[in-house]
Amino acid sequence: MTSRPSDRTAARLREESERILSLEEVRAYLAMPIGEREREDVLSLVRWFRRRYPGPADRLAYIRGAYARWHRTQH
Repeated sequence: MTSRPSDRTAARLREESERILSLEEVRAYLAMPIGEREREDVLSLVRWFRRRYPGPADRLAYIRGAYARWHRTQH
């Protein structure tokens, strides 16, 4: 069973995720080095994606489908 966040928590998450960052916040975030764990997580996802979609045509087909799904949810 999946639990849902409370309305208050959902509103706070929405507010935070839609917040416009200041230039200083962006610079501070970009100045932080990527940790070894984060790097390995990203590389693991890349390896999975490349196994699942081995060729350029496979990758483009996935991207086109993902874009179409996203576009449908935005309108």
